[in-house]
Amino acid sequence: MPATRITLRRSLAAAAALPLLAVALTACGYGSAAKDDDAGKANVAADGKKLSADTVKIGYFPNLTHATALVGIQEGLIAKELGGTTVEPSTFNAGPSEIEALNAGSIDIGFIGPSPAINGFSKSKGKSLRIIGGSASGGVKLVVNPKKIKTLDDLKGKKIATPQLGNTQDVAFLNWISEKGWKVDAQSGKGDVSVVRTDNKVTPDAYKSGSIDGAWVPEPTASKLVAQGAEVLLDESTLWPDNKFVITNIIVSQKFLSEHPDVVEAVLRGSVATNAWINANPDKAKASANTALKKLSGKALPAEVLDPAWKSIQFIDDPLAATLDTEAKHAVKAGLLDETDLTGIYDLKPLNKILKAAGKPEVDDAGLGVK
Repeated sequence: MPATRITLRRSLAAAAALPLLAVALTACGYGSAAKDDDAGKANVAADGKKLSADTVKIGYFPNLTHATALVGIQEGLIAKELGGTTVEPSTFNAGPSEIEALNAGSIDIGFIGPSPAINGFSKSKGKSLRIIGGSASGGVKLVVNPKKIKTLDDLKGKKIATPQLGNTQDVAFLNWISEKGWKVDAQSGKGDVSVVRTDNKVTPDAYKSGSIDGAWVPEPTASKLVAQGAEVLLDESTLWPDNKFVITNIIVSQKFLSEHPDVVEAVLRGSVATNAWINANPDKAKASANTALKKLSGKALPAEVLDPAWKSIQFIDDPLAATLDTEAKHAVKAGLLDETDLTGIYDLKPLNKILKAAGKPEVDDAGLGVK
């Protein structure tokens, strides 16, 4: 598959550069180094080999679509593979701030959506990060006020929220509008449909007040709106082959990957083990993710939100590279991105080594891997 060529337009680059709050968590002492009786021991991984770093700093969002990180850290599944290497977790509110943290060395590995990963790679001219694995697919829905919108054609003339200009859901919605033959100015959001960029935290209030008629949003925001009376009009997964598209990747700084490949492999083994545990124990995993969310936000999700949101997300090791390539092309088509070379954004050799050892099928980089 030919590599997509994209770069962020100046207006989006400026927006991404705005300071965004990262809510840093203190090191939690995960791993055997946290035990009193292990004090002073070397960093020994699960396979008995000493690892090359004392700590690994992992970033993620307090979102259900980042449940691999939530559950993997909560249940100690990532720490188990790291042995004495301590996990230092940090959570973030938005992709640009996580990319800034990765570039600054404040985190080494991050769970993040496709658009910020693409933008971070392109803005650094391919020198900042690699995508090393997948984490989640799906979990995005178009939900609407059923009193105002009964069919997809009824969206014309309505106000529909997306989380942020140029983010993954915004690009998907703009592409869907284009395929309907409707016109919308990507920058302003004005046109046959009014695209209203609204932070997910305030989208439920905006819906309740009537300032928006619906939203194209990830979980659990979609299910929060449904709990307020909205209805699901479209699940984005139905628009993709095999109903799969990337919503969360695993990225690593190229510096950390070069200096500590053993630690990166250990985190990936923990991620693979976590996804296997989630899929084998969906109810326990759902409860674990909700416990982690409560610790991070102070409030657990109610069952009426948690249950439908959880069902719409698939936790997988495959980064679904072909869908990221397609998403990038959609951004170019929408006029939000210019063309640049994405070749090298993936390095899936460590993941495929782990999958092969576990007797699982290897995954493909869609021609965008390290040469």
